[in-house]
Amino acid sequence: MKTIGLLGGMSWESTSTYYQLLNEGIKQRLGGLHSARICMHSVDFAEIEKLQHCGDWAAAATILAQAAQGLEAGGADFFLICTNTMHKVAEEVASSVQIPLLHIADATARRLQADRVSKVGLLGTRFTMDQDFYKGRLASMHDIEVLTPAPPAQQTVHQIIYEELCLGTIKEESRMSYLDIIADLKSAGAQGIILGCTEIAMLVKQADTDIALYDTTDIHCQVALDTALAELT
Repeated sequence: MKTIGLLGGMSWESTSTYYQLLNEGIKQRLGGLHSARICMHSVDFAEIEKLQHCGDWAAAATILAQAAQGLEAGGADFFLICTNTMHKVAEEVASSVQIPLLHIADATARRLQADRVSKVGLLGTRFTMDQDFYKGRLASMHDIEVLTPAPPAQQTVHQIIYEELCLGTIKEESRMSYLDIIADLKSAGAQGIILGCTEIAMLVKQADTDIALYDTTDIHCQVALDTALAELT
């Protein structure tokens, strides 16, 4: 079994889901007392969040690159950045180490393609929805058309992530706001919805809507499990 590197803490609530899903997945696949081999670096999210909102992505990339180097030194065979937004600096972080990065957008794209989804709605932080590092990768590398909410709805999604979900707060009115936005994306032609922030699955579940939801945390973990166990199958 390979050792999975987790670059987490952004936020720790979603990183704990990564840890749980990976260990449950190893137990399910191997049985007995097996658990995942994991090396984790959990950053202080307050520091990262401040850099995000002041636009200092270079400083954020330096922090994550140093953390990735620690994962490599700690014995990780490959690593995951446990957040969608910080994949904005994925290339800089990946280039700082020799071990491979499993990119969350690529993992999600492969699932969408397997389900024959060619037009998808994207929810996430404002950075993920508005900038091109994520939706542009889906379009240019995987030929998937991406729809995003209108700017006022983007602000609602973003605010709920940072002011509620990243603090572990779940509100019914916020769930209803998300479901209204999802319904609008469906009406615009989306065949599925990417939950493109690792906290969103804490708020919105598949049982809440009839359109397919793609939980990037779960998808990312499944690809990590496949990679960790590839030599055993």
